[in-house]
Amino acid sequence: MKNTLLKIRSIYPVSDASLVKLTALFTERSFSRGEIIMKEGRVEKSMFFIESGLVRAYSDLPDREVTFWLGLEGDYVISMRSFINNEPGYETIEVLEDSILYEADAAKLISLFESDIELANWSRKLAEYELLKLEEKFIYRQFKTATEVYAELLERIPSLPNRVPLKHIASYLGISQVSLSRIRAKIK
Repeated sequence: MKNTLLKIRSIYPVSDASLVKLTALFTERSFSRGEIIMKEGRVEKSMFFIESGLVRAYSDLPDREVTFWLGLEGDYVISMRSFINNEPGYETIEVLEDSILYEADAAKLISLFESDIELANWSRKLAEYELLKLEEKFIYRQFKTATEVYAELLERIPSLPNRVPLKHIASYLGISQVSLSRIRAKIK
């Protein structure tokens, strides 16, 4: 549970007592490559923390899938639309390699957030963190080239090309696989 605990505490410094309450809600789950853990169009009732492995979030369009998020060790997986509004999510989450995740029931999490001020603050910081990530991604898409975004992605996740199929990386960058191949050749 090391990666998960590090991530939780990096978001907000919760006490050991609050951390025990939070992790008491966790159920360890093993997933195999290719498994779907959340499905577009469903109201999702869980939040996951990635202890080991890698997942991607994508949406189905009539002619292709669009990958818009990659999550790895220490990240959390949530359908915000389901969690906040109890409405069907717009994303599908696929496991890209054999993974261990901790699952927590959303209703129990919300109840815990309502009863523990530290965890309420942690959840607020989590939401703020998500907002900053979205803002950063928007800025990247508006002002940076695909080459710059790919280079920064490699800085953050050096093992990415060995762990994620290139078609998903290209989709994440909003470019073709041919363009990604050119970028990769230029960066080497």
